[in-house]
Amino acid sequence: MIRSMTAFAARERSTEWGTLACEVRAVNHRFLELGTRIPEEMRGVEPALRERVAAKVSRGKVDVGLRLRAAEGGGELQLNRALLTQLQGLAQELRDGFPELRAGLTDLLQFPGVLQSRGVDPAALQVEVLALLDEVLADFVEAREREGGKLVTAILERVDGVAAIAAEVRTLMPQIREGQRAKLQARLDDLPHPVEPGRMEQELVLWLQKLDVDEELDRLDSHVVEIRRVLTQREPVGRRLDFLLQEFNREANTLGSKSVDRRTSQAAIELKVLIDQIREQVQNIE
Repeated sequence: MIRSMTAFAARERSTEWGTLACEVRAVNHRFLELGTRIPEEMRGVEPALRERVAAKVSRGKVDVGLRLRAAEGGGELQLNRALLTQLQGLAQELRDGFPELRAGLTDLLQFPGVLQSRGVDPAALQVEVLALLDEVLADFVEAREREGGKLVTAILERVDGVAAIAAEVRTLMPQIREGQRAKLQARLDDLPHPVEPGRMEQELVLWLQKLDVDEELDRLDSHVVEIRRVLTQREPVGRRLDFLLQEFNREANTLGSKSVDRRTSQAAIELKVLIDQIREQVQNIE
């Protein structure tokens, strides 16, 4: 299933220590870049959290946030006296050098770790956090797949347009070749001295070979088949699609450079427009 790199999911669950909340959001990125916002009392869960996210996500800038809201009337606080004493000593030391420095009780209490919830079991809390994370990641992946389905639809519409243009150019080429043959023949006929028939035929063949785009059209057709196949894969395909679009663009450029007819020139321009539109969608794919 094709997945978008952009998605959001969030859930909450009640625990004996309060309401635990988790959210996961992501935007486009060439690789997997994971950022976390985790309270100190849950910091020990970070290595396992990173492993679980990496198992589900291969690309994207992913942010994971955790929060624990103490239950009303519960979550009795206790003072970390050792840390508070250390902070008091540091404040006194700094005050000797900076007389204007003032550190009030409120400032000290807001320092991470000074106030702690009494009775929180870190191991049990970690189990709750990881269970909630698994639920959110499942929602997150599902959201990515839903958005990925929309991207596939948009891409296939434009791929169909590429195939239609290639087919149209293929039907035009015999007429274009014949027109170029007639033009070259007329120019040769206007020469003051007759041209040897063998030489004339040789020049005509060389000229028509320069206009031949059958190979480019064949490669475009094969790229269309391949991109449709890739879009049915379950593994991440964003990088492969990036490569395929480079090949699409190469054939469109060659088609334009070989064009001697307004219709094929316009077809090359329309191909580039469609390829750019496909690239915009592919940049969102994992």
